Amino acid sequence: MSSLLRTFGQRLSDRPLRVGIVGAGRIGQVHAQGVQRTSAVVHCIQLPARDTDPDRAEKIAKTYGIPHWTNDASEVLSHPEIDAVLICSPTDKHAEQIIEAAKNKKHIFCEKPVDLELEVVNKAIKATEDADVKLMVGFQRRFDANFLRIKQAIDRDEIGKVNMLRITSRDPGPPPVSYIKSSGGLFRDMTIHDFDMARFLVGDEVDEVYAMAQSVNPDIAAAGDIDTAVVLLKFRNGVICYIENSREAAYGYDQRVEVLGSKGSVACDNNHANQVVVSTGENVRRDLPLHFFLERYMDAYVAEMEAFIRVCTTGESVPVGGDDGREALLLALAANKSLAENRPVKVEDLRG
Repeated sequence: MSSLLRTFGQRLSDRPLRVGIVGAGRIGQVHAQGVQRTSAVVHCIQLPARDTDPDRAEKIAKTYGIPHWTNDASEVLSHPEIDAVLICSPTDKHAEQIIEAAKNKKHIFCEKPVDLELEVVNKAIKATEDADVKLMVGFQRRFDANFLRIKQAIDRDEIGKVNMLRITSRDPGPPPVSYIKSSGGLFRDMTIHDFDMARFLVGDEVDEVYAMAQSVNPDIAAAGDIDTAVVLLKFRNGVICYIENSREAAYGYDQRVEVLGSKGSVACDNNHANQVVVSTGENVRRDLPLHFFLERYMDAYVAEMEAFIRVCTTGESVPVGGDDGREALLLALAANKSLAENRPVKVEDLRG
């Protein structure tokens, strides 16, 4: 256990972990709710000064019972009474805020991606290593009960040697075009979750990536991005993974995984608001899947926060670290290169 963690243990012996949140947008508020369901407390939350409502930070703070609020991210990142920070700001701020938090000896949870460029990610990771602080990256799907059961079946050898897996991720509709333009593109914004899930389930690194894609929505095409894609991954151990993405699933949020092994398969279907199936002489039907990622993954977000708090307070290993964020980004960059050049791309060629 590091000296920093020992210090935290002494300081936290008689009080909860104090967390600061940088960025009070949608995901920042999701994590504020998640922390409320754990043993930690949110001590301060930040909203950028450019927000059109100057009082929104105060309103959000009062909604979640947060005693302090500010428009200055540095106030959170350097606050002497804060033990750890959740970085939920726009992607282009992540790396610089990680570096600043590390200099101030704060443990760090950062939403994906750490950055859109590999070199910048490496600098952020090095800053946390040099400061001897923990960095956890926000891939909440690893904490979902369905996907954890699939991982358990693999690890327990219930399906034998893994040969192939299929990951389906479809959003019910695209985000605003203004978001698309700054997101880094489908592979770095959306598929990055699936790249991480594939690595998590297979337990090995990817050797080769081949991507095909198109833009169904003309507005997304005009913004220079894609909204429909298939990506093939070949792992070093020979496992093949098929990832399918769409931003145009009119029926709801589609999240399915199937893994085929030498002794059988394991799969999970979509989550629904209920488990009712209506069967008649005409048809068999059920309600649509949950419509949005917040409904689908709220429990996973809470479990993710619980894991981060254990990392900060007990010295437990980080379950999803900076290296995981870097590898997922590397696969996204390989997919972009594959799409641009219409060929399979060796991941090692991009590692540098």
